Amino acid sequence: MLVIWGFAIAAFLVCLPIYVRHARGEHLYHGAPPTPVFPITATCVVVIFVVILLVSRSHGQQAVLMSAAIGAAAAPMIFEFPFDLIVMARTYPPLPPDPALYRVLFFAPLFLVEFTTLSLLTLCPMVKLTRATFFSFALMLAVFAVWALFGFAFPSAPAPYALNVLSKILAFVVTLSLFVPQRPPASAPDPAANSPATVA
Repeated sequence: MLVIWGFAIAAFLVCLPIYVRHARGEHLYHGAPPTPVFPITATCVVVIFVVILLVSRSHGQQAVLMSAAIGAAAAPMIFEFPFDLIVMARTYPPLPPDPALYRVLFFAPLFLVEFTTLSLLTLCPMVKLTRATFFSFALMLAVFAVWALFGFAFPSAPAPYALNVLSKILAFVVTLSLFVPQRPPASAPDPAANSPATVA
């Protein structure tokens, strides 16, 4: 799994310069736009790493460090994977002579990176799906639905910025819900223990 993950990252690092070089050759690339949400993402990555370290102290040190690193890497992907699926067909400008081919060149290795990063969560012994996980993910998709009313606009205006930040924070909440220790279910009282003793 780690080898496939490394291969996916290497494939993306190979394909991205090809995409950018062709876009520059067509005079369609003028540098990456500023990303106003990046400070929020970076802060959330640090916070989730620290929180996972704190809530997973009952496990071995190596398992805790690995889980914190994987959780911090996977959290942004919970946002990016569905988001990229939505906006993939909306990339602008399309690159001639075959926009679909260059779209695949960019997104196929990116999806592979996102999927393999998420699959690393299966290596964490404390990860468990809970109701909070599904509710948080559903809430993130609901924010996506509201954001769609604005055409998934780049977060340069207040409304798209707020929706981007909110959905990204919810993606981190989804990840945290996977690592929060579960309370053991309350055991039902034994009715035989409370019944009066019978004499034979």
